[in-house]
Amino acid sequence: MTTLWTFIALFVLVSLVLIWLPHFRQQKMLQAEEAGVRRSTNLELFNNRLATLEKELADELLDQAEFDSLKKELEISLLQDMKQGEDESLVNKVKPKGLLWPTLMSIVVIGLSGYFYSHLGAYANLEQATPANPHAGMDASQIMAQRISMMEAQLKAEPENSQLMFSLGHAYINANRFDDAVKSFDNAMKQVGTHAELIGPKATALYYKANQRMTPQVQALIDQALALDPEDPSTLLLVGMDAFFSADYQKAIDAWQIILDSGRSDVDRTAIINAIDSAKMRMGAATGEMPQDATHQQAMADKNVTVEISIAPELAAQVGESDMLFIFARNTEGPKVPLAATKVSAKSLPVTITLDDSTNMGGNTKLSDAKNVEVIAVLSKHGSVKAQPGDIQGRIETVKVGATAKLVLDTQVQ
Repeated sequence: MTTLWTFIALFVLVSLVLIWLPHFRQQKMLQAEEAGVRRSTNLELFNNRLATLEKELADELLDQAEFDSLKKELEISLLQDMKQGEDESLVNKVKPKGLLWPTLMSIVVIGLSGYFYSHLGAYANLEQATPANPHAGMDASQIMAQRISMMEAQLKAEPENSQLMFSLGHAYINANRFDDAVKSFDNAMKQVGTHAELIGPKATALYYKANQRMTPQVQALIDQALALDPEDPSTLLLVGMDAFFSADYQKAIDAWQIILDSGRSDVDRTAIINAIDSAKMRMGAATGEMPQDATHQQAMADKNVTVEISIAPELAAQVGESDMLFIFARNTEGPKVPLAATKVSAKSLPVTITLDDSTNMGGNTKLSDAKNVEVIAVLSKHGSVKAQPGDIQGRIETVKVGATAKLVLDTQVQ
């Protein structure tokens, strides 16, 4: 930016000098020429008159005294004419001629400078003042990988930063790197001691590693965490989620209600309330009893998408024991951002899942805000939500929010 300003300033300065210097030099030359002509004329007249006086003196038409007097008058007259010429030159000097052409050229130069700056400079950028998106052209998995890489580099520079270890552990869970997540939480506990807020996330990582099964190791960690802090939100979220997937809706409601009653400000209360409402609705449907707030529950039912997922018979044999099924919905209008997502073990196929605000991805937009969504399911053999060669996927181009749809996993990714 500074270089451009310097270039433009030099361009304007040099151009103006080249325009106006010849103009003033021409004026000076004209004035000098005019003064020279006047001086030559006066001298010629003086010499002619002096020659006449000398001839008259020689012819004795004048005596010496008369000659000297007339010669003196002639010299005085010459000096007066010279002085008058200089005064007229000074008057003419303040009246420059031909200003139209250099003035027009100066305007053109300044206009060109403004054009160069507006098209080559940062003027438009300064007006917009919009920072570039550092994640442009990247999908969710690439953004997460970049974030993890940055956190790992920072942790390498700050190996005793326990808070960074804690955040990195959660990032590993989101990237399905469960062993790395467990190591990160263990390293944090080595530095700050055993706390429920670290044991709960560790149990969550092991739970997902076991394909969302409540193993004895996971249950032991849950018991340990709740013994240290009966209101630890990360542990209670895990308890409620497992109970919800196991259709033990009352247990899920009880676990999530403890989080709400604790009054903690570091949890998404809206998401938890939506999850409780969803559990109540399912419990009512299972028992045939309508929840107390029937109107609210019906409104919640109208803001979800139920998807019956099955796999094409010719591909059923390719489902492995450790495969995971990722299901997510995104708005058919506007940015293709996932509004809700969940995952289950592929062994549960065929399966019916419900996407609603309780499965929100954490953004500002929610499934309940959309009218129609696109539903995509990926049977992953690599533990990644992004479809890779060998994975099996299915898609519903559009389904109305509040409706039920059937999705068949019928396409193998090449």
